[in-house]
Amino acid sequence: MSCKRAQNESGDTDKKKKKRSSVETVDLCGAVEEEEVKRAVKEAWSNRTHYSKGDLELDCHPFPHCIIKNFLSSQTFVENLQRELLELNFNEKSNDLYKFKQSDDLKKKKEPHIAAIRAALFGRFRSWLGDVLGVELEPTVDISCAKYEHTDVLLCHDDELEGRRVAFILYLVPPWQSSDGGSLDLYSTDSNFQPESIVKSLVPCWNALVLFEVSPVSFHQVSEVLSQDKCRLSLSGWFHGPSLERPPRFKEPSILKHPHLPRDETVLLEWVNPLYLDISYQEQIQNEFEDNSEIQLKDFLKEEKFREVSEALRQTGIQWMKRGPPNKRCYESASVDSLPECVSVCWELLRSEAFFLLLSNFTGLRLHYLCPTDEEDEDRDTKDDKEEGEVAGTSAESPSSSSSSKAGADNGGKKLSSPVCCGEVRRWSHGGYTLLHDAEAAQAEYALDLILPFGCADWEAEFGGFTCYVANEEDEELLTVYPEDNSLALVYRDKETLKFVKHVNHKSSQVDSSTCREFYDFSFVYYE
Repeated sequence: MSCKRAQNESGDTDKKKKKRSSVETVDLCGAVEEEEVKRAVKEAWSNRTHYSKGDLELDCHPFPHCIIKNFLSSQTFVENLQRELLELNFNEKSNDLYKFKQSDDLKKKKEPHIAAIRAALFGRFRSWLGDVLGVELEPTVDISCAKYEHTDVLLCHDDELEGRRVAFILYLVPPWQSSDGGSLDLYSTDSNFQPESIVKSLVPCWNALVLFEVSPVSFHQVSEVLSQDKCRLSLSGWFHGPSLERPPRFKEPSILKHPHLPRDETVLLEWVNPLYLDISYQEQIQNEFEDNSEIQLKDFLKEEKFREVSEALRQTGIQWMKRGPPNKRCYESASVDSLPECVSVCWELLRSEAFFLLLSNFTGLRLHYLCPTDEEDEDRDTKDDKEEGEVAGTSAESPSSSSSSKAGADNGGKKLSSPVCCGEVRRWSHGGYTLLHDAEAAQAEYALDLILPFGCADWEAEFGGFTCYVANEEDEELLTVYPEDNSLALVYRDKETLKFVKHVNHKSSQVDSSTCREFYDFSFVYYE
């Protein structure tokens, strides 16, 4: 009996040994193993100075980051790791901030090389990094795999989230050039801790690990991948630990809102397609708008006026100003004072009193004192007679500044609304976008958005540049407005609805026609 027990025990031990030997192990580069290098990196990181030795380089401009080339010592291991990663299931990820493919969380993946690199990163390398930083890094495993291919991008952000202390990226890419895109771009910041400009770009490199400290100034992006046949494969995640102290969030100055300009219906007769000045057609529009909270009015301006503005917007005399900061927006806005005359008149049209009233008739919103209140609507519905207006459903008296002064008397002394608007002329080209951000959500109001595009006759949806409306704190996409020449888009949004313009990608600049490389729009917001 004892002899049989010994044989069984010996057999079990052999099986366990065999099982253990099948587990992959990975050696890190020598620089990480050397005590002298660790002390030097720790000192340089603490003093915010530069340090370099062999495959390791630490730079603290614009914020501390470290590059370790040939991070894993075995090329065979790296190739097998790449193979395992490419066999994973990837999910399309696309919103205002990014477009790429991402694997599921790799925390519990059992593939041998994935398990081995996970153990190495969050085991002995985490210990090494904690010693360098002088902080206790938590054993929290936070790692996934990402594939960036043609036109994929991750726009400017700071990675800051409670508990994240150091971000890392391990690149598993083919030979890569800066012309392929996909670089890790690092931003400088201003005195308000807002990103300013790209001051350093790190080109992906096979088996190179990049890590940086997550802080209020760690703004970075993955630039758009321009290569049509290369895949930017990487492992990325965060080492968790005590977060760095964050200063109060910078609050941008509020955008100035303006009342209407005193212009009568003459401006509508000169500019707007007569179809939209017909009262019965306005009623149809209002019925559809009240059902859907949005509408697109095609061929809105008279054709000759639209052509004139389209050509004028391409004039070199317009002063275009870059709108930022890049963690919120990136596009060009025209200086109103530099606009050619016809563009300036179109701008005034959209700010005119007559246009406010026209919008009221399109939407049922109270954007003019002549627009009835809900109670007045109900009273009017009980009457058989209707007042007839000459233009845009107005009374016989045109909506001029003189009629506005009578508003108090006409409304029986009731408190009047004070409709206002803000707007700009924008130019969209490769690299343009807007992002959702917390401040916008906090300041959201009920509002009517207007978009009137020019110069986008051959613009394709795959170029980006379209406006998306989403529910706050949800992934649900409510509406997408694609740029279309001379098509006036009106969208009413509540306090829980936000919008962004999708990143304009490289495809927009690859078309043959030079007119497709950019487009313009008038973007206005009206408030009751």
